[in-house]
Formats: sequence, C-alpha cells, structure tokens
Amino acid sequence: MSKTSLVPSEGEDMDSFHVRNTYAQLDISGVKGDGYDEGVERTRARIGDSRASQLNAEAALGDGTEKTKELDPREAQILAMVDRYGFFSSPSHDRLMLLPSAPLLRHLSLVRGGSKNASVAGTSLKTLPRPQPPLKEASRISKWERMLRPSKPDPGGILVWSIRSAKEAKLSERTYKGIPDRWRNAAWELLLSRFTRQHTPFSNQAQMTLAKLAQDYGDVLDKPSSYDIQIDLDVPRTISGHVMFKTRYGSGQRSLFHVLHCFSLRCEKCGYVQGMGPIAATLLCYFTPEQVYASLVRLHDAYGMHDIFSPGFPGLLEAIYVQERILEQMLPDVYNAFKTHMISTTSYATKWYITLFANSVPFQTQLRLWDAFFLDGEDVFIAVAVAIVWVFRDQITSAAANFETILSLLSSFFFPEDETLLLSWVEKTLNDKKLRSSMTQWRKDWHTLVATGKDGDALL
Repeated sequence: MSKTSLVPSEGEDMDSFHVRNTYAQLDISGVKGDGYDEGVERTRARIGDSRASQLNAEAALGDGTEKTKELDPREAQILAMVDRYGFFSSPSHDRLMLLPSAPLLRHLSLVRGGSKNASVAGTSLKTLPRPQPPLKEASRISKWERMLRPSKPDPGGILVWSIRSAKEAKLSERTYKGIPDRWRNAAWELLLSRFTRQHTPFSNQAQMTLAKLAQDYGDVLDKPSSYDIQIDLDVPRTISGHVMFKTRYGSGQRSLFHVLHCFSLRCEKCGYVQGMGPIAATLLCYFTPEQVYASLVRLHDAYGMHDIFSPGFPGLLEAIYVQERILEQMLPDVYNAFKTHMISTTSYATKWYITLFANSVPFQTQLRLWDAFFLDGEDVFIAVAVAIVWVFRDQITSAAANFETILSLLSSFFFPEDETLLLSWVEKTLNDKKLRSSMTQWRKDWHTLVATGKDGDALL
C-alpha cells in the first residue's frame, strides 16, 4: 500500500481512516509471530493508554523482515500442526451431519416420499474427520500436467495457462473428478478467464483481463471506503483457524482487508456484504491479492454474483425459485412437506448461495464444488442444493417430521460420505439437457414475475 494511505482523504470519517491507516502502517512493519501468534488488536478496540498496553502493542510490531527469516523451532513446531490445506484444527460445528452416499447412487428423477415411518434424524458426527489426500491424486496430477501448457506471462507478471487442444474434451470430466490442489492456482485462473470471456460482450473483454483488473486494484487501494470499519470487524472472524488468517493484522488478514476494501468500491450498488469475506479468503489461499480482486470482479460480472450481493439479494431469490421448481417437479412430496410445515427455502439455503457453500461443507469439499462452479457457473450450486434435499428426502417426508426437525437437518454442516459421488451426481444432473433448458426457462419466468410484481407469492 502506498504512503498516501497515511493521510486522511478530504471528508473521510476519522474512525474509518484509523482503520485504513493501521493496515497501511502494518504493511510496512509487519507483525511478529505472523501465522502462529494471535497478535494484538488495534482497530476494533483502540490500544489502551496504559504503559503496559503501549509496550505490548509495540512488542507485537515486526521489523519488516518477518517473512524473510528462517523458522525458529517454536514456529516450526506450531506450523507442523496444520492440515494439508493450512488449518490448525477442524472447526467445531453445532450440527455436524453425514451426507450419505447411498441416495446419490440414483440419478435425479421423479420420486415420491419414502416410508412414513422413516427417522427424521440424519447421522450425526462428533468431529469433522481430518482431510486426506484424494484418491488417485498422483495420477491426476500427471494428467493435468499433460493437459495444461504455459502461455506467455500476463503483463502483470503472473504465469497463465491454456489447455492443449487435444485435451480440450477432457476438461469437464477432469474438473468434476477434482482438480489436484497443486494445480488449482493455474486451473482456477484458466476456468475463470474462459467463463468470463464466454459471458462478457466482446466490447468489454479488454476490461476483464487479469492485467487490467490488477491495475484497477492498485488504482483504488488508497481510496477510502465507507465500508472499511465493517470490513475490519469481519476480517478476524473469517476462517480464523487457517494459518494465513490466524494472526491479527498478519499478512493474510491485511490482504483480505485490502481485497474487500477495493472490491467494495467496484460496484456502488453491491458495496460490501459479509458473504464476500469467506469467498475472498478462500481465493487468497491460492491467488495473490490482485488475482483475488480480479476473480471477485469476474464472479460479480460474469457469474451472476452481482445479483447475489445486490440489496434484496435478487440473484439469491432467483436461484431459490429455480431450486423450488426442480423440487416441485422431481420431488413433489418433499415440496409439499415444505409447504405443510411452512418452511421457506430462504430459511436454510440462503447461506449456501451467499457464501458459495463456504460455511456448509468441509474445505476440501468446498474446493471441489468451486472447481465445478468456475467451470459451469451458477447452476452448479442449485444442483448441489437439490442434491442435499434429495439425500434427505425420506427424513423430510416422514410422518414424524415437523418444522424444527427439517430446518435443523438442512441447517447442518454436511460431511459427504463420498464427495466424488456427490460431484458425479451434480455433473450428471447438469448434463440433463432437458433439465438445463427448464432451468433457463424458469429463470425467465422469475424475471417476468418480478417485472409484474408477482414474485412476492412465488416462493415457499
């Protein structure tokens, strides 16, 4: 961040400037123990006037070389505890639920409710299992190595990749089988840029290149945002169990603040909403801040996230309308159970769509869902939402089910028994051309309902 951030802008709220100024100063000095210490709070609660508070805050400052030194034994010992994705421990969840694989062996089709004597409860788990390397990871790494080839570096200095023409037909299949983690940086950038080109008018494509968006990021980095205080409040509680975001004002938290700050200035209508944080934080695990900003812009413009983040969340309501039409058509007894028990889809599915399932499934599963999302777009998450309801259809239609049992079940944190089978079910569902055509029509129907003011009664 440039030194202009150390000077308040004309008319800038001073509390907001204090936040921006703090992050700017810490970009220069860094903080000690970045990645393993808790750090010292400096913005949400001001440093006290006592000598002890002042000394404690000064002692936590780095000297600008924190990330260039060799690991000391204590740091190495603590960092050895992280899992393969950088988490110190599996987050705890009030309702940790197994997403069984057996129902996913049957493809989406018209089915009636199960036994009226079915249990209303799913299979609860006490702890979230530690992530394991995916099966066949080594062979998939080799396949992606053979499928991708380096292109010329982006003008911003970031190496970008393309697909060998002979392997183009393999892209979808291999994406749904899971992108190897070491290839996610390259593959995600490739998928995001391809999808954006396909869904952006040619006249605007020059504005959506990685180099141009990285330049836009730098141009607004020093400008004040009315959302800075709220962003600062949300930063330390965004995947704080991850090594990148553990330390208050560490490099990960500073990058997250900067990305959200800049993105809040991109669209006046969307500004900043809390759901942006987990999305940006996940992207920061694989991309530079400039790339994350570019990715958020692409998600906003090309993937329909503008409508998800806009006031009133119109894109969320559209997705829910499409989800409900699928349930009404394929799972009529489930749909009627929701009506009988007066369960609105927004009561359990809102967080799924707002955070792209970031707070509803394990990180490893979330990455697999995002692989598919970056390839195929917003319909992926509708299919995932339907998959969860499909799996628990017997519990939902049980004679013993009620408002509390159904809502508690669908508000759980889901651990897929077989995430590959889940992704395969989603892929096959989206490969149903008749269903995809219906989804497109239902989106048009929703827009008509909105335009005629009839959308208020169109959802459960």
